[in-house]
Amino acid sequence: MELKKHQDQRLPERKGQKRKLEEEIEEEQREISAVEEAAAAPYGEARKVILNEVYAQVNILNSTFSWDEAHRATAKRATHVLAELAKNEEVVNLIVEGGAVPALVKHLQVPPSSEIDHDNSKPFEHEVEKGSAFALGLLAVKPEHQQLIVDAGALSHLVSLLKRQRDVHKDGSDSRAVNSVIRRAADAITNLAHENSSIKTRVRMEGGIPPLVELLEFTDTKVQRAAAGALRTLAFKNDENKNQIVECNALPALILMLRSDAAAIHYEAVGVIGNLVHSSPSIKREVLAAGALQPVIGLLSSCCSESQREAALLLGQFAATDSDCKVHIVQRGAVQPLIEMLQSPDVQLREMSAFALGRLAQVKKITQFQDTHNQAGIAHNGGLVPLLKLLDSKNGSLQHNAAFSLYGLADNEDNVSDFISVGGVQKLQDGEFSVQATKDCVAKTLKRLEEKIHGRVLNHLLYLMRVAEKAVQRRVALALAHLCSPDDQRAIFINNSGLDLLLGLLGSSSPKQQLDGAIALYRLANKATILSPVDAAPPSPTPQVYLGEQYVNNATLSDVTFLVEGRRFYAHRICLLASSDAFRAMFDGGYREKDARDIEIPNIRWEVFELMMRFIYTGSVDVTLGIAQDLLRAADQYLLEGLKRLCEYTIAQDITLENISSMYELSEAFHAISLRHRCILFILEQFDKLSDKPRHSQLIHRIIPEIRDYFDKALTKPNQHNSRL
Repeated sequence: MELKKHQDQRLPERKGQKRKLEEEIEEEQREISAVEEAAAAPYGEARKVILNEVYAQVNILNSTFSWDEAHRATAKRATHVLAELAKNEEVVNLIVEGGAVPALVKHLQVPPSSEIDHDNSKPFEHEVEKGSAFALGLLAVKPEHQQLIVDAGALSHLVSLLKRQRDVHKDGSDSRAVNSVIRRAADAITNLAHENSSIKTRVRMEGGIPPLVELLEFTDTKVQRAAAGALRTLAFKNDENKNQIVECNALPALILMLRSDAAAIHYEAVGVIGNLVHSSPSIKREVLAAGALQPVIGLLSSCCSESQREAALLLGQFAATDSDCKVHIVQRGAVQPLIEMLQSPDVQLREMSAFALGRLAQVKKITQFQDTHNQAGIAHNGGLVPLLKLLDSKNGSLQHNAAFSLYGLADNEDNVSDFISVGGVQKLQDGEFSVQATKDCVAKTLKRLEEKIHGRVLNHLLYLMRVAEKAVQRRVALALAHLCSPDDQRAIFINNSGLDLLLGLLGSSSPKQQLDGAIALYRLANKATILSPVDAAPPSPTPQVYLGEQYVNNATLSDVTFLVEGRRFYAHRICLLASSDAFRAMFDGGYREKDARDIEIPNIRWEVFELMMRFIYTGSVDVTLGIAQDLLRAADQYLLEGLKRLCEYTIAQDITLENISSMYELSEAFHAISLRHRCILFILEQFDKLSDKPRHSQLIHRIIPEIRDYFDKALTKPNQHNSRL
C-alpha cells in the first residue's frame, strides 16, 4: 500500500514532465519547419532566413552552458535543430559560416560542477553532448570543414567523451543515454578522420584508439558498430594506427564480431580487419594466428553483400601471404561460395570474388605442387565458365580480375582441355578489353595455353575432337588452329579431321561461325611454313643455260622467225627447245611449224611476246601490272611455269575486295595455282569485310574444295612427333 501511495503521488509529476517534453519537441519541430519553408524561398531570402536561425541557435548555445534545467533543455533543443539542418548538405556551409562549430564544440563538455544545483541533479545528462557530437559529425561530412572542427578542439573533447561515458557505463548508470552519446562521438570521429591522414594521426595522439577498442566489447550492437567504423577509418593507410589497434588487443573482439548474426556488425568487423592487413604482412600473420580465417570464409555465404565483398577481398589478401594459407582457404571451403559469387548481379561482388580466385590460382615455384591443386580445384568446381563470362563486363576492374584469375588457371595442364572445350580461347580472342594491363594479361594467357599444347594435353584434345559433341569438337579445332605447334598440324588437321571441322564452320549458315572458321584457317595457313604462299617474289628459276640478252630478237644465227602483229621476231630453235614442252612439241612433233621458217603467232601483242621471249633468253623479266594478265595468258599457253609465277606474283599484289571474284576466276582460267592460293588467303584474311559483298556466299562455297586441297598440300611434311600421334 505504501508503495502504491508513493507511485500515485509521483503520477502528476510524470504527466507534467511528459507534457513539458512534448512541448519542447513541438517547439523544436516548429523551428525546423520554419527553416525548411524558408529554404524553398528564393536563394537570397532563404540564405538570410537560415543564417538568422543558425545565429539564433548559436546564441542559445553560447548563453546556456550551465546545469540549469531550462538552460540544458534549451541547449539540447538547439543542438537538435542544428543537427537536423546539417542533414541537408546544401545548408552545411551556412551552419559553419554562422559560427556553429565553436558553440557545438563547447557543449561536448559538461558544464562546470559549481553550477550543479543543491539536489545534485544533472538534467538532460548526456543529451546535449550527444546532440553536439551528432551535429559536428554531420558537418564533418564535408572535407573542407574537418580541420576547422579539429582546430576548434573537438577531437580531444570527443575522445574524453568516449573515455568518460565508457567509465559511466561500467558503473551501470543510465546505460541507454550513455550508449547513445558514445555512438555519436565515435561516428563524429569517423567522419572527421575520413580520408584525412593528419586527423587520423591526431586521433591516435589524442588517445582515441584504446577507448574505441574497448567499445568493441560493449553489449550494445550500435556502439560496437560505431566503434568498429571509427577503427576501420583510422586503420586505412596508416601503419602507426594499425599497429596500435593490434597492440590494444582488438583482434579477439573483431574476430568474435565476424561471427555475429547482425550484418552491420560483421560488415564493420571484416572492414577493420581488411584495412589492418592491407600492405601489412606481419599483421596478416597475426590476424590468421588469431583465428580469423574460418569466420571470414563463413562470411562468403552471408546475406549481406557488403560483408561478402569485404570477405572475398580479405581472402585475396590472405592468399598473397603464403601458399600454405592458400591451401587452407581452399580446404576450408572458400572456393565454391567464391564461384557462386562470380554469378551475382552485384558487380562489386563479382569483382572481389574474381580477385580472390585469381590470388588462389597463382603459382609460386617453391610451393608449385600445392598451388596447382588449387588451380585444378577452382576449375573442377565450375569456376571457368563464370570467369570467362566476366570478360564481357564493361567494368575495367572486374574484367581485369577475371583475366588475372584465368591466367592462373591456364597454368595447370589439367585445366587446359576444359579451358578450350568451354570456348575459353575464343572468349579471350574476341574480348574487347579497355585496359592495357588486361590486354597484356590475356595475351600471356593465350601464350601460356599455347605452351601446353603437347603430350597428354594434346592427346586429350584430339580425343575430344573425335568423340565429344559437335560444338566441343569445333571449339577444340578452332583453338588448336591458333595454338598448336606447326609440327603437330598434320596430325591434328589431316590425320584427326580437324580440317573438316574448320571447313564445316566456313560452310555454316551462321556468320559468326563462318568468321571464326575463316580466322582459324588463316592462322593455320600462316603457320604452315612448308607451303610458300604468294606473298613474296618467287625464287629464281632452276639454273640452266640462257643465250642471254644480246640474242633477244637478234638475226645472228637465228634459225626461226615469228610473225607477231605483222612484225618479224628473230629467234633460235635451240633456246626455245630448252624452254618448254610447248616449243619442243612445236619443233619436234608433227606440227606444220616444225620445218617452217616463219611462224605466225596470232592473238598476242608484240609487247607481250617480246617479254615472253626475253624471259626465255634471260630467265627473268620485270612484269608490270598493266601487262601481267596478258603475259600470264601467254605463259600458260606456252607452258612457261617460271614466267607464270612471276605474273601471278605481280597480279596478286592487286587483289582487292572489289576484284577478288574476278581474280579467283582468272586463277582458275589459267590454272594459276599460286594466284589461286593467294586469293584463298585474301578471302580468309578479309572474310569479315567480304561478307557484305554480293555473291559472297557463292564464292565461299566455291573455294571450300580448293581450301581443302591447299591444306592437303601445305601440311605434307611428316615428322617424328606426328608419327607418335
